[in-house]
Amino acid sequence: MTSNSAFSFLGLPPPYSDFKKSKFVILPVPYEQTTTFKTGTKNGPQAIISASREVELFDEELEFEPHTIGIATLQDMEVTALGPEKMSQRIYQTAKKLVSQNKFVIMLGGEHSITYGLVKAYQKKYKDLTVLQLDAHADLRESYQDNKFSHACAMKRVWEICPVVGVGIRNLSEAEFRFVKQKKINLFYARDLQNYGTYYDEIVNSLSNNVFLTFDLDYFDPSIMPAVGTPEPGGLYWYETLELLKKVIQKKNLVGFDVVELSPLPGNVAPDFLAAKLIYKLISYQVAKQKKLLKN
Repeated sequence: MTSNSAFSFLGLPPPYSDFKKSKFVILPVPYEQTTTFKTGTKNGPQAIISASREVELFDEELEFEPHTIGIATLQDMEVTALGPEKMSQRIYQTAKKLVSQNKFVIMLGGEHSITYGLVKAYQKKYKDLTVLQLDAHADLRESYQDNKFSHACAMKRVWEICPVVGVGIRNLSEAEFRFVKQKKINLFYARDLQNYGTYYDEIVNSLSNNVFLTFDLDYFDPSIMPAVGTPEPGGLYWYETLELLKKVIQKKNLVGFDVVELSPLPGNVAPDFLAAKLIYKLISYQVAKQKKLLKN
């Protein structure tokens, strides 16, 4: 389980990319088996890592270089032709080892079905874990195309082991809608987040102390993130999203996160760069909190 510095996130050389010295670990999972519209999520992890090499290491908002805490990049997880349930188990076994070493795991997808395995590893350690889901879709189907571990069921499987709070939702089935009402799941619809400052406190207050973030990139509006499997109009934008993420990190203990569903577009690297910058921004806020540099 060593970092491949030749293809590391941000292009970091040793010692900043050394596994043993790094707090943060990038886990690329180029898995794609259940996508149902646009395909290409298997190419997401390497597109993000490639784009990240052009991200500036200095954070102008926080006024320091967060990468010095150490960010190791693991080799792509072998995915072969496993079904999503078996793939989830493989991810769980890998993630469990990383979590036991007190690593902050950042998983790059890949389709959204990969989330369950990493959440399960963290839930074993943090019994009060809540999953914060930034997403256009509820992903709360019981089954989709006869597959309970489809990407369309990702959060239903997660909900079975810990609470879920969904943000940016703007597409769900009638059955999912009824399920949300029946189980009183906290969903914050995109249409209600235009005056986002008011709702952000409510979102944060709905979370437990320990939080795992799963970030499906179709949460963003397609005007800034067209490279996803199912682009939904009416999404959120960059700075309002950073305000929410910063508030969550300030008030809660973010233990790990994933970024999923990037389907790179030939000739358009902007979405890849956005995803890479988002990941570094989350790392930056985490490090700034530790250094007591995170401003309100």
